[in-house]
Amino acid sequence: MSYQPAAARHTAIDSVLAALRGKETAVLTTHLNSDGDGVGSQIALAAWLRALGTEAFIVNPTPVPPGFQFLIPEESWVVDATTAEAQELCDGADVAVVLDTGEVPRIGRVRSLIDDLPTVVIDHHPTGDRPIEGVSFRDSSACATGELVFDLMHRADGPWPSIADLGMYVAILTDTGSFRFSNTTPSSLFIAAELVSRGVSPDEIYRHIYGSVPRRRYHLLEASLALLEVDEEAGVAWMTVPADKFEALGAMADDLEGMVDYPRTIEGVEVGLLFRQIPRKGVKVSFRSNGQVNVNALARRFGGGGHVRAAGAMVEGRMEQVRHDVVHLTREAVELLRSGQ
Repeated sequence: MSYQPAAARHTAIDSVLAALRGKETAVLTTHLNSDGDGVGSQIALAAWLRALGTEAFIVNPTPVPPGFQFLIPEESWVVDATTAEAQELCDGADVAVVLDTGEVPRIGRVRSLIDDLPTVVIDHHPTGDRPIEGVSFRDSSACATGELVFDLMHRADGPWPSIADLGMYVAILTDTGSFRFSNTTPSSLFIAAELVSRGVSPDEIYRHIYGSVPRRRYHLLEASLALLEVDEEAGVAWMTVPADKFEALGAMADDLEGMVDYPRTIEGVEVGLLFRQIPRKGVKVSFRSNGQVNVNALARRFGGGGHVRAAGAMVEGRMEQVRHDVVHLTREAVELLRSGQ
């Protein structure tokens, strides 16, 4: 069979295509602490736009994580958001594209840079309380924003730059947990197969993302596992990243990727949590659900958001109090689920 984007997406895709075609300069951004889906989708869309003759640049609120910098074909594609160059670029751009988020707080300092630009949003998260205005292509049924970018390029009938294929594969691979999570669908597998058939090497991507881990990550995991706590009766487990160890190791946010899966995968656990104190900002909380508990709803109670089974929040306060409050509400959410309410 041949792949076709879902018919329900056609209208939104056509609106985005109309908003992007014929533009001289585009600025692409994604959420704070970008991940494989955010960066992969950016690279894919930037390569596609450049193949069409549009100068596309990436301006993110935080730097591209080291683990995904292999996707960047040229250093000039990425502009530091804190520089005068970024301000000048955004002042002269024709359109801004926000990928893998649609929320104003999630793009940080970039919000002020693109405030006056026509904006396109491409995202697969549920819409929150402070949506970014503009032409939107949003669909929370997509496994990743990379899937939506693929649909966009498919409906446009290409072009298909090889770097775009690479970016979309990374986006889908990472957001499905290497095709392990419940958002793995026939469409996601079909798209991945199509990208592999066009030259993407799963082995090469694996080595870049999962097969070249800095040793400090294992030391940080060791220290964090020592602080693992499990409430077997409540079906909740949580782990705390020790701030002193994080600093001593020179660790980065990228080193925490996948760590929340350790408490989540304990037998009998419904929700896994990861806590990390961030100086002058509060406590970063990652939520992961094993089943029916909607952790997006939980995260939103703390000013965050995400997906039904994977979400996050930045919570003001000291670690002890934040952890107590989050664990308490998580226990309540699991109890409501088990009671059938």
